[in-house]
Amino acid sequence: PICVSIKLKCRLKLKRNIGHSRGVLVRTCSSVTTPRITTHYTIHPRDKDPRWEGVEMERFADEADVVIVGGGPAGLSAAIRLKQLANEQEKELRVCLVEKASQIGAHTLSGACLEPSALIELFPDWKERGAPLHTPVTEDVFSILTEKYRIPVPMLPGLPMNNHGNYIVRLGNFVRWLGEQAEELGVELYPGYAAAEVLFHEDGSVKGIATNDVGIAKDGSPKDVFERGMELHAKVTMFGEGCHGHLAKQLYKQFNLRENCEPQTYAIGLKEVWTIDEKKWRPGRVEHSVGWPLNRNTYGGSFLYHLNEGEPLVALGFVVGLDYTNPYLSPFREFQRWKHHPFVAPTLEGGNRIAYGARALNEGGIQSIPKLTFPGGMLIGCSPGFMNVPKIKGTHTAMKSGMLAAESAFAKITDENLNSETTGLHVPEYAENLKKSWIWKELHAVRNIRPSFHNYFGLYGGMVYTGIFYWVLRGKEPWTLKHCGLDSAQLKPAKDCTPIEYPKPDGKISFDLLSSVALSGTNHEGDQPAHLTLKDDSVPVARNLAIYDGPEQRFCPAGVYEYVPLETGEGMRLQINAQNCVHCKTCDIKDPSQNINWVVPEGSGGPAYNGM
Repeated sequence: PICVSIKLKCRLKLKRNIGHSRGVLVRTCSSVTTPRITTHYTIHPRDKDPRWEGVEMERFADEADVVIVGGGPAGLSAAIRLKQLANEQEKELRVCLVEKASQIGAHTLSGACLEPSALIELFPDWKERGAPLHTPVTEDVFSILTEKYRIPVPMLPGLPMNNHGNYIVRLGNFVRWLGEQAEELGVELYPGYAAAEVLFHEDGSVKGIATNDVGIAKDGSPKDVFERGMELHAKVTMFGEGCHGHLAKQLYKQFNLRENCEPQTYAIGLKEVWTIDEKKWRPGRVEHSVGWPLNRNTYGGSFLYHLNEGEPLVALGFVVGLDYTNPYLSPFREFQRWKHHPFVAPTLEGGNRIAYGARALNEGGIQSIPKLTFPGGMLIGCSPGFMNVPKIKGTHTAMKSGMLAAESAFAKITDENLNSETTGLHVPEYAENLKKSWIWKELHAVRNIRPSFHNYFGLYGGMVYTGIFYWVLRGKEPWTLKHCGLDSAQLKPAKDCTPIEYPKPDGKISFDLLSSVALSGTNHEGDQPAHLTLKDDSVPVARNLAIYDGPEQRFCPAGVYEYVPLETGEGMRLQINAQNCVHCKTCDIKDPSQNINWVVPEGSGGPAYNGM
């Protein structure tokens, strides 16, 4: 294990630089010349590419008891709980965790107002261990905004948005702390190594994962420094990739995991961190709003949290449900416009924006949770979707799911009657234990709140439903409402919608997109195939631009997608600026053609969030 650890951590690290993923080659499709955009091997297999003939493709393989994909709250909680159990029972258990970010916590982004229930279960002595929870909530404010005014809404006890007993945190710092606890317990952490492929045994069970290859040029050819990824095999592989994980998508199809659930629905959350005038700073204050600038039929809202981190900091953000219908809507620009509201702007005036980022959120709730176990593996955390939407909280449920997965897997792995060979174990007990836990009870109670917004009155009808049926009946109504379907199918043609005129950013309260992305620390090796792959390079112009006016230009929060004129001057082409990608997965979710497939870039690429 020590040698393997050194080998994993000392793998070749390639110099990163910023460049543009410009389509320069051409191909013929249905007699129409289309600029070639995608060069990734998942679309253009290497066995059909003569440039790969003779290249050594053997991968080094290693064995563990449990492999965990993703170093977020769920993955780290699972790893910690496994080692806690192993140490308590004096069992040898090798646990390996791979994380695509360069450092644990570097890709983590959330509001975040943390409910500490799962943390207390995992580490009852979390305060003595120095967990970075410095800001208990002291004040709860909820508002409905009109363009110029604020309508206060009382925060009644028992409502999901009540934050009594919770903590405002910088989740990246909390995840980094979890990583430190995991290492102390003996978990092997491998940040900078993205899980690129699921491996299978001959019987079809999951065998483990392979990390990504490095040293591939932008045109898809091998560089002189090409190096194959590594294989990690395990009895059980836990997939905690976060929202819309690219490996989980494959597992859904492989094992038909979504057969008996509704489609997952999503939102995009955008966040900034500011330093503000100390006179305006109220540590522990939590503010949420709905309404303006969104119309009543677009689900979304805002948050503004006052942190107590030794300096006057606020975290603020805007969430937009990805079931919106107008292709002209830009979540980023709605966020920038919201900051100018008379109730929000005074807090920010004279302040300084120091961080920006974005990520997608699961909003389907209990109706959209897939089957969680399959031979050789299980889904944990935000990957299957345990977020409590009306609470806007998923960290506590993600952590608890990882802990339950660990406890179920540990019992199976250490069963003395178990065959000693490394085979893909099926652990259905995990799903059974989860349904007996407080996670299931909590999610079942709020199951109808999000889908109740699909009515003629939109926001206001949903709030009335919540007031009557959740607050009065506590979610015990005998029916379950359904969602409206896939988010990608909700956009209307551009000709049927009104363009949205957004004000220009003033550079003080509101900002342009590229200067915002610069604050995310995002970087990728420039000379590599774009990890935003297209199943068909002709679809963006022929369908997305022609019918929906290129909505990927607006729903991407990082300026990855641009439509630019062809070099010939006739027509347009899609340009993918993959180096800007903040790994939010929104494009993979909202693309109306479902032509975009997000795959992992070279390990360590992506945002470099500092406590987001």
